[in-house]
Amino acid sequence: MANLRAGLIGLGMMGRHHARVLKSLPGVDLVAVADPGGDPHGVAGALEVGGDVQHLIDAGVDYAMVAVPTRFHEQVGLALAEAGIHAMIEKPLAPDVPSAERVAEAFTKAGLVGAVGHIERYNPALQSLRSRLAAGELGDVYQVVTRRQGPFPARIADVGVVKDLATHDIDLTAWVTQQRFVSVAAQTALKSGREHEDLVAVVGKLADDTVTSHLVNWLSPLKERMTVVTGERGAFVADTLTADLTFFANGTVETTWESLAGFRGVSEGDIVRFAIPKPEPLRTEHEAFRDAVLGKDADIVTMEQGLATVRVADAVLTSARTGATQNLG
Repeated sequence: MANLRAGLIGLGMMGRHHARVLKSLPGVDLVAVADPGGDPHGVAGALEVGGDVQHLIDAGVDYAMVAVPTRFHEQVGLALAEAGIHAMIEKPLAPDVPSAERVAEAFTKAGLVGAVGHIERYNPALQSLRSRLAAGELGDVYQVVTRRQGPFPARIADVGVVKDLATHDIDLTAWVTQQRFVSVAAQTALKSGREHEDLVAVVGKLADDTVTSHLVNWLSPLKERMTVVTGERGAFVADTLTADLTFFANGTVETTWESLAGFRGVSEGDIVRFAIPKPEPLRTEHEAFRDAVLGKDADIVTMEQGLATVRVADAVLTSARTGATQNLG
């Protein structure tokens, strides 16, 4: 079977990594790249750098990776769908719900494979966590807490911290628990003089009554990417910077203090850090999308799932603006 012909539009900070992976992906040939700003990181090699998405369409690519700024996702996505080209679009799917709906609908109507680049799903720690939750290792899930904070990334100019970073946490929370968000309440702040928010604190609830909390900012010298899932038998802690997964078990020592005897797991138990394989998440993401284009069973983030994440992100911003809890129905 001939290799799939892949195209890449957007050669910036993320685009350079997509180019690196696509060049080494078995069964795939990177045959076309485009970016109106040129090739600042020198990833094109011998390939001509086109100026827009039409360059990829004219090259006859089988599928495309879209790594342009968020405000261009709809324009590029619709052009690819109209041309009959499968595509993975970097997260978020689009800057708002109406545009995300149009993109998702276009790929569905065209019968194309469409995916969203929510790369955190492919982090080894979260992949292992998802499997262990599905196997019932934690018992009932009570709470999901995420912390995602660090210095301001100069590459981001068109969206705030909610659309750029908090969408990671919205997606991974719904995915690891296999539950949708039903409500969110949020507060934001603008501290760096930019047009968009650079700090958000969100409290949410999932369909099974799991409580969630998400702290996200671009204002901290401390870089942190943590997910803590607390449940009946203890807590899983996933550090996605190091791809480490640790389990803190509830203690089994008998509680003799009468006023605490009604609680289970109030004492500390065993702590286990799991030894897990750690492939590069971006490569795993591209392998899954390649397989989906080939018609194989593959774990991709569908555009419908990407749309659901945009809906929650928009509700977060609405809550912060109005001061009211937003019900997602």
